[in-house]
This record gives sequence, C-alpha cells and structure tokens, in this order.
Amino acid sequence: MPRKNARSSPVDHSFQCLQYLRRCGGSARLCSISFSLGVIQTLVNRRLVKVSNKGAGFYVELEELIL
Repeated sequence: MPRKNARSSPVDHSFQCLQYLRRCGGSARLCSISFSLGVIQTLVNRRLVKVSNKGAGFYVELEELIL
C-alpha cells in the first residue's frame, strides 16, 4: 500500500522566488520566471513584489520597504 504524504497542501515556493529576484537585481521578466503564477500572486497579495509593464513586457519587481 502506498504511503500517504503527511503534508497534503502544496509546497510554498515564495521564499525561493524572493531569493531568485534578489539575485537578479530586484526584477525579472515575468515570462522568464519558472515559478507558478500562484506563488507570484501570493507575493503580490503580501505586497512583497509588484508586476509592472515596462513597454517591452511584464516584469516582477521587489517592493522597496521604507523603514
């Protein structure tokens, strides 16, 4: 009998996506990101990233936090 996974919810890759954007200088083209749109939407909802149209395509950019 196959074992059931204890975690039934999908793995959240939002931290890895944030690390990827930091390594890319804070922004990356939306079409070049290999993360799911659900992960990107989660980061947008948390106000950690924003999606903007630069005229040459859509970009995902880190939000700058002013403390």
